[in-house]
Amino acid sequence: MAFDKKLLEIVACPVCKGKLIYTEQEEPGLVCRFDRLVYPINDGIPVLLEERATSISLEQLEAIKKG
Repeated sequence: MAFDKKLLEIVACPVCKGKLIYTEQEEPGLVCRFDRLVYPINDGIPVLLEERATSISLEQLEAIKKG
């Protein structure tokens, strides 16, 4: 099942309530630029739990923004 990008209009980071961006680098996920967290997407459903998110470096974040 594919992720419906229309969800980006209504979902927010559970930590800071900021906007999320979709990425397909390595694995599909939703990225919070402010907290530098990537939330996984399982079977087209975003898992917006802080404990399931992975941290990314500033360099990885820049690559996602450019990519």
